[in-house]
Amino acid sequence: MRTVLYILTTLSVIGLAFWAYRENYATQQALNDTEKLRSEIRDSHSKLAVLKAEWAYLNRPDRLRDLAEMNFDRLGLLPLLPEQFGQIDQVSFPPLPDLPLFTIEDGVDVSTMEAPE
Repeated sequence: MRTVLYILTTLSVIGLAFWAYRENYATQQALNDTEKLRSEIRDSHSKLAVLKAEWAYLNRPDRLRDLAEMNFDRLGLLPLLPEQFGQIDQVSFPPLPDLPLFTIEDGVDVSTMEAPE
């Protein structure tokens, strides 16, 4: 009986050692993947910072003003004036649709949404 117990113990230790070996390599692979992703994120952040700087450089008001003046004949762009802005009460919203109102007492069939005759 002891022999069977020794064999089972030895097999379980070998199995656990194999499992620990595989988990170690899986963990190392996950750490490497994480480091690669972090490196890609850092690169993306630096590229984004460069793009934001380029966008800010291209959107300088004096540059845009000069471009608008150079292309006035073709585009007809004018600067915005305070008189061009309106008040909220001047906005015309579309009218609300006239929806029939039904109550439970009306006996409306909800599946067809038709009123009783």
